[in-house]
Amino acid sequence: MTNRRPNIVFCTCDQLRAFETGCYGNPVIRTPHMDRIAAEGVRFEHGVSTFPVCMAARSVMLSGQYNRSCTGGVGNIAMRRPDGGNCFPQYPEHGRPHLREQTLPEALQAAGYYTAALGKWHIHSWPQDIGFDYYLIPRMNHCHSGQSFTENGGIEFVPPGYSVDYECDRLEELLKNRAKADEPFFLFYNISPPHCPVADAPQHYLDMYDPAAIPLRPNVDPNKPLQDHENSLKVYRWDFRYYNHRLPETMTLPEGYGVRELTAEYYGLTTWADDAIGRMLRALDANGLTENTIVIFTADHGDNLGSHTLVQKGGPNEESIRVPWLMRWPDGLPQDAVVTEQVAGLVDIAPTLLSLADVPVPDHFHGIDLAAVAKGNKAVTDRPYAIVETGGGVGLRAPDLLYYVPFEQGERRLADSPSQCFDLVNDPYEFKNLADTGTSLPDGVQKLDAQLRNWDASTPWMEGGWGGWR
Repeated sequence: MTNRRPNIVFCTCDQLRAFETGCYGNPVIRTPHMDRIAAEGVRFEHGVSTFPVCMAARSVMLSGQYNRSCTGGVGNIAMRRPDGGNCFPQYPEHGRPHLREQTLPEALQAAGYYTAALGKWHIHSWPQDIGFDYYLIPRMNHCHSGQSFTENGGIEFVPPGYSVDYECDRLEELLKNRAKADEPFFLFYNISPPHCPVADAPQHYLDMYDPAAIPLRPNVDPNKPLQDHENSLKVYRWDFRYYNHRLPETMTLPEGYGVRELTAEYYGLTTWADDAIGRMLRALDANGLTENTIVIFTADHGDNLGSHTLVQKGGPNEESIRVPWLMRWPDGLPQDAVVTEQVAGLVDIAPTLLSLADVPVPDHFHGIDLAAVAKGNKAVTDRPYAIVETGGGVGLRAPDLLYYVPFEQGERRLADSPSQCFDLVNDPYEFKNLADTGTSLPDGVQKLDAQLRNWDASTPWMEGGWGGWR
């Protein structure tokens, strides 16, 4: 093993649920490069989004803190206009309205790492304010063509073609340059697909999967309309170009377009993202960086895609919270290892990476150091479950159970009783909510409820948040 600290590539996709990857058992999807990371490293069977919406999850990843502590409980930020309405922010806010304590990149920077962010950002603070030496990020417009970028805060520019391909070009350039440098690097690389707009992609990905051959989850009924059916499908296909700009092309759906067609396009965009990961892995190989580079791959959250007629994400359910959680480091981790007893949350990534890099973990980090579990030195930590925050309450995801308690209306106080309890061994698709049945809850739930309430009482909310945002 080299004496130099390992390089780190922290790679994410946006809105990718674990069920749509080959290494998590999907028999149809083509994700050979995600599968390569799993085969050459460690796969956590139960990877969980700590707060299943974009901005909140990404803030958790870099802060090592729960969302209530690093943002004050904010989900996806909207800016309050003078007329009382909301608008979506195009870029971050200056200063540190969120992520006020030392972050993962700042801890690595202090240990001598070069830090870079490339691709989707969607965090309230600018990258340079929370520890990045270099960044290339797009506007917070969800689009894959015609995307505006800024490099280190410079004047915007719009590269030709698709943003995914442009970011790959720049990533290859960055890795080539870092291979010549003396110091280790930390790269936070964020791929936008399969997040909508699913119709804004190269045609061969849109045609790659036959809708009739897509294995829908058993809790999807393609004959039932989705929530706000037609509007939801248009948002999936065109995002802000539909709901904000109302461009004529976005106002109608293809004939016969439904949940099968949507899911087929989602599959195509997932393979597009996987191809970008393939370019990343080949660049590491070509520049002699593979052996001493930790690669961790995950997603900020999943996607409902019609399960129980739900769309998008944000709720305490499996489709929304389950994400891939893969880690490879040839110099320091086993190969083709699967962890089944320990649930891994996004909040656990920061302390785990610092531990593997032999960098002290700040006391204010909330996540669990999973390095020993990943190395196979122990099966579980003292906390084998993961906490899941949402805008409406708090849940606990154990290897065999999902338990959720809502807030009292208009308060930050947990209700006396749960609103959801699912036995995921016998009911993996969440058809039978045990909190509604009037029967006794499974063994061990009382202990989990006490652990959840102890977490709630001991995890502080960030106060004095940014008044113009919510």
